[in-house]
Amino acid sequence: MNKSSFSPDSAGYFGEFGGAFIPEMLVPHIAELRDNYLRITEREDFKKEFNDLLRDYSGRPTPLYQAKRLSEKYHTQVYLKREDLNHTGAHKITNAIGQVLLAEKLGKKRIIAETGAGQHGVATATVCALRGLECIVYMGSVDVARQAPNVSKMQMLGATVVPVESGNKTLKDATNEAMRDWINHPEDTYYVIGSVVGPHPYPDLVARMQSVISFELMDQLQSKTGRNYPDYVLACVGGGSNAAGGFYAYLDNPEVKLLGAEAAGLGIETSESAATLALGRTGLLHGSKSILIQDRYGQITEPYSISAGLDYPGVGPLHARLHKTGRCRYLAIKDQEALDAAMELTRLEGIIPALESSHALALLPKINWKADDRVVIILSGRGDKDMSTYCKYFDYESH
Repeated sequence: MNKSSFSPDSAGYFGEFGGAFIPEMLVPHIAELRDNYLRITEREDFKKEFNDLLRDYSGRPTPLYQAKRLSEKYHTQVYLKREDLNHTGAHKITNAIGQVLLAEKLGKKRIIAETGAGQHGVATATVCALRGLECIVYMGSVDVARQAPNVSKMQMLGATVVPVESGNKTLKDATNEAMRDWINHPEDTYYVIGSVVGPHPYPDLVARMQSVISFELMDQLQSKTGRNYPDYVLACVGGGSNAAGGFYAYLDNPEVKLLGAEAAGLGIETSESAATLALGRTGLLHGSKSILIQDRYGQITEPYSISAGLDYPGVGPLHARLHKTGRCRYLAIKDQEALDAAMELTRLEGIIPALESSHALALLPKINWKADDRVVIILSGRGDKDMSTYCKYFDYESH
């Protein structure tokens, strides 16, 4: 895979962001992963098994759909990269397949994961069921309640779901507990991190796994439009894995403008927000240096978003770098804007998106598009898991 000017250096730094800030007990196990992930994942036998499973099990390549009614409304050319049509309903399965295969090559038998919206947890539990591996998923108790269908799926797949009661009981706290588990079980356990966060090499590893999104996109655009790059790629950003995957092949192409949608919650002027790049500053969290929402004493501020998958007080170091250099522009999207965008897509195109993806869709009315712009939105997941929230806010009966 070609090296980008935004690839990390040998110590895992994207410019000033990244690195590996970990407890001493984990140093040899992070070193094992760091020293082997490229060697293993670039082997032809690994790539064949990975790609075969992506095609035959997950259903890749995911379609690139021209949304004609959405295009008419915004007077431009809108395409949806349909990650919602992956097995398990989101882009998360791609990374889970790749990391579980890697864990097997490293001789690990016990898999742990963290999850917010539940899609990464379901994806990891799915692949563990496929491969016959033990799976433990940590999930904040608030997210357990608001993502109940995904909790049931994980349990049906044989995973143990551990509700986390610390902090504000969401994604940050689930990640904390998963890290503690890994410290206590380092020999036989592999931690499948779900986004481009954590200590090196995870941000690079997850971005590489998800880069299939943008490489598929190149082939699909070439076939549909005669040009393998769009004018814009839009994606939601919590930790930022679907965005990293959608941006990856275009990072060094200045003709492609990159737009990220952060979760503003009730507004960046309130204390109820998860818009890291609008509000944050440099700090350390979950093993890496990045931009984080903090108080004046450097304590992590509890984030808020209506979307469980974006309810995180930081971003991956790649996104911090893209923000710092201006390569990607990140806009803060409020809860209501995301809800409105979800309804718009549903009514115009017959597609119910995940709340995370709805934040990316909410970028459409914020830009003055040209009629011939090719605008690709990474539709990261489907809305099944969010129906109780949609029913509440749109005043439908929930059965």
